[in-house]
Amino acid sequence: MKIAVIGASGVVGRALMERFLDRKVPAVGLSRRPPADLPGAEFQPLDLLDTEACKECAESVFGGVTHIVYAALYEKPGLIAGWQELDQMQTNLQMLQNILGPLRDSKTLRHVTLLQGTKAYGAHVAPMKIPGVESEPRHPHENFYWLQEDQLIDYCNETGWTRTIWRPQVIFGHALHAPMNMLAAVGTYAALQKAAGLPFTYPGGPSAVSEAIDADLLAAAIHFSLDNAAFENETFNITNGDVFRWQDTWPALAEIFGMDMGEPERRLLSESFYDRESDWQQIVKTHELQPYSLRQIVGDSYYYADAMFNAYGDRVPPPALLSTIKLRQAGFQDCIDTTKMFRNWFTRLGELRVLPKFS
Repeated sequence: MKIAVIGASGVVGRALMERFLDRKVPAVGLSRRPPADLPGAEFQPLDLLDTEACKECAESVFGGVTHIVYAALYEKPGLIAGWQELDQMQTNLQMLQNILGPLRDSKTLRHVTLLQGTKAYGAHVAPMKIPGVESEPRHPHENFYWLQEDQLIDYCNETGWTRTIWRPQVIFGHALHAPMNMLAAVGTYAALQKAAGLPFTYPGGPSAVSEAIDADLLAAAIHFSLDNAAFENETFNITNGDVFRWQDTWPALAEIFGMDMGEPERRLLSESFYDRESDWQQIVKTHELQPYSLRQIVGDSYYYADAMFNAYGDRVPPPALLSTIKLRQAGFQDCIDTTKMFRNWFTRLGELRVLPKFS
């Protein structure tokens, strides 16, 4: 087995590369930038929008590759609006086509793993049916998930490859430049508030009941699924196994950061924190952190945080909850308490000197 992780510098891709590196599973990561903090990982730079570069890469890098995990994603600046824009959908389709098309004649490739998410259930356009179940018909809205899935099915029919599609909940992990990284948004917000002598105030509106998935747990599930017949040509939801609300989790986060909570204070992080670069650099100097800019760490995740915290709304948003029965029945039983996940990750990000060590 040799695995190619496409989108290796993202939250999911980095978690996969770290897992494969630790377990000495042959793997190569491909993305425009190398995955952060993984100096021992095999890496090949690749722009998936460069058709010729993808053809050359297919010839030079994919010899012996048996499995592809496609975790690449294109998001427009500002994030949310692009989810329903056709050109963004077509860009994501083109990226998949550019790399899989030249691999049709591969003598070794036998399986492709594709990432989707809860937007498959229309949660971003209307209240979704609870719980989201993989066997439900496609939700009737335009989505690049469907474009990519149909393309992958065509490739599999032509080549004999098998496939697995994953629908994770909100993913929590580490990556630079990530457009949807709540750990980066929450952690930098806490650090900036703490440095200013301010409390860790909840910045949103009424929050919905939600679920999370630890990037490491998702990586473990994907690894478990490879060459496992129960996962061939199937789609699976995955979550940590519990539920939470941001407002209810805030006291635990305040304890992790060693901060007082204060009264909730609604604010748009995307409008008030991207201009805090000089303050962030002072934190970097004081705590001897990696020399990353605030934008490098957060990407567009403040926009994502505003949406997750319901900073725009006065009503509780409808829940977006997934059934994971199918995954359990296929044999993957692992889970993690979401509060413990937060504690683990903020400890690790402190050890990596991405964020200050809060405790």
